[in-house]
Amino acid sequence: MLGSVVQVHLSPPHIPVRRISFLKLALAFAVVAVTALADPAFAQLRSIPDAAKRGQLRFVREMIVDIDGTQARLSPGAQIRNTDNRIVLPTALPQDAMLVKYLVDASGQVHRVWILTQEEAAKPDKKP
Repeated sequence: MLGSVVQVHLSPPHIPVRRISFLKLALAFAVVAVTALADPAFAQLRSIPDAAKRGQLRFVREMIVDIDGTQARLSPGAQIRNTDNRIVLPTALPQDAMLVKYLVDASGQVHRVWILTQEEAAKPDKKP
């Protein structure tokens, strides 16, 4: 008895297979394709706080940026958003100065930056 091996065969439970009609599959694919190809700007709204200041930003090095001629440090976890509202790494910023709106944190470090579109740049700043 010590050398005998007991084998147990368990069969999976019976799962009924549902057949999906070609029309339903094509419809589901069309819905996914239209959703995926929709204009990303339509899906995302940019809300830039009224307290954000306007300035010309230029990347200097590492976590240092130049805003209106004054060097400032980016805070840990700082976010820079491009005109499509996507997060951009500081090192991926172009060398030329760009018009932005930005917020600073309690320690005076730049915490949030929004690179302005032409339409946003044309709008006057709201007074907080």
